[in-house]
Order: sequence, then C-alpha cells, then structure tokens
Amino acid sequence: MAGVSWDDAERYAEWAGLRLPTEAEWEYACRADTSTRFYTGGKDKDLERAGWYSKNSGGQPHPVGQKELNSFVLYDMHGNVWEWVDDDWHDDHEGAPDDGSAWIDEFRGAYRVVHGGSWINAARNCRAANRDFNPPGNRFLDIGFRLARSVALGL
Repeated sequence: MAGVSWDDAERYAEWAGLRLPTEAEWEYACRADTSTRFYTGGKDKDLERAGWYSKNSGGQPHPVGQKELNSFVLYDMHGNVWEWVDDDWHDDHEGAPDDGSAWIDEFRGAYRVVHGGSWINAARNCRAANRDFNPPGNRFLDIGFRLARSVALGL
C-alpha cells in the first residue's frame, strides 16, 4: 500500500495486532543473508531482477510480486515504494540499540526512517543499507509500509 503516512501505518498495524518493523529488522529482511548492495548482487544491473526503480518502472509503481523474491521469500524489498519503519531518524547509527529494537526518542523525533527506495529513484537509493527520512504525517505515492509480527520463542 502506498500514499500512507507513518501515523496511518502505525494505527493500521495496531489495529491488525502487528507492528512496523524496526530499521534493523527491515535491513536484515532485505539482505536475506547476503552482503551485496541488492539481494540479487552488487551492481546496478542486479537491481533489474529485484525491484522497480527509475530505469525500469516506466514512471509508475507496480503490483507486488513481479520481481525476483529474496531467500527469505520477500518481494519488493528494493524499489517500488519506500517503506516506513518504526525508528525515529538519526543521522547515523552511533548510539543505536544493539538488540534490533527500534531507536525511539523519548519525545519521538520530528522524522521517521524509510527504507528501500522507490520507482522514481536511482539504483543507489534502493540499496539494502540506504535510508532516508520523512515527517510521520507525510503521504507520498512512493512511500508505503509492510508489517512485522513479534514471535515469542520458547526454549
């Protein structure tokens, strides 16, 4: 779903009994045990197989699932639409939680993190590690979300 604010995505997640992924979870899911720029490889041409971006989108978003999925069976982690995550924006990862939890300021910052790049972006913006920010009330046609679920592990 695109054109949804972070605020709306958060409310929908709560209604569904789910949540937005953390920044660390999102990148882990995107990489899917790879270390390259895209889960399909390290070159711009490798993005062609994984996602929609400025060179192959025809200037519009596309239905999910038309490109190659990653080894975690996830589609559209690169390109198509940016995805909101739960974290507040920080310029770098210095001081970020090391347990995979969301980095949320005491009084919630003015910006939230988005990942993945979109159908209007260059390949460099669709890298697994690339991130950007937007105010939580913004609704753009190239920003959407996916949901995560917490699973209790019994030992």
